[in-house]
Amino acid sequence: MGFFDRIGNLWNGFWGLWISGKESKNPEAVYEAAIDERIKKHRDLKKAVSGIVYLRNKISTELETKERELKEVNGQLPVAIESGDDDVAIVLLTKKNELEKALEQLKVDSEKVTAQANDAKDSLVAFQGEIEKLKRERDEMLAKKATAEARIQIQETLDGLSTDADIKALENVREHIHKMQAEADIGTEMKADSLDSRLAKVKAKAQDATAKSQLDELKKQMAARNAAAEGAVKKTM
Repeated sequence: MGFFDRIGNLWNGFWGLWISGKESKNPEAVYEAAIDERIKKHRDLKKAVSGIVYLRNKISTELETKERELKEVNGQLPVAIESGDDDVAIVLLTKKNELEKALEQLKVDSEKVTAQANDAKDSLVAFQGEIEKLKRERDEMLAKKATAEARIQIQETLDGLSTDADIKALENVREHIHKMQAEADIGTEMKADSLDSRLAKVKAKAQDATAKSQLDELKKQMAARNAAAEGAVKKTM
């Protein structure tokens, strides 16, 4: 292999890779091109099938015509023989032989062309089915592509969250709020341990003690009154 041949092969390889890359980036265009190509072939196949069907119909019509002519000849031949017209009878016999030979060939041709027409029609229907199947495949594959792209985009977004500026800002805000909350908690704790707080607690206890002694005194007074009332009742009795 010469130098220029190697260069040519290398260029073809790069060209093939470039085409392959373009196709993978635009699968919809590839499917549309494949579908359009099949539709074009289906159109050409349909024309070919129509030609076979036309030939089948033509042979069928010719076959009917020959059968009708043979029937007429078979009806005329006895009349010519009975009338003693040998010349006419010979002509009719010759025509009969020709018609029978032509009919035999037409029947063979009709069977072949009819079989070809049926096969061609089946192929046409099958080819149309392949086109519809390819269309369904296109829709399914493009839907899968869209879903995969969405999943990849979501995954890339999730993977990039830790380095996003807004996420860092949120983390800073959370940390600041937690620090402020800690400062507030420390202020509350220090206030609880302050002198004023302890003095307030002593005053509250003193007030509770005073109220309790007052309650005990009231209970004693009420008990004394109740006892005096009971003694007075006994004396009157």
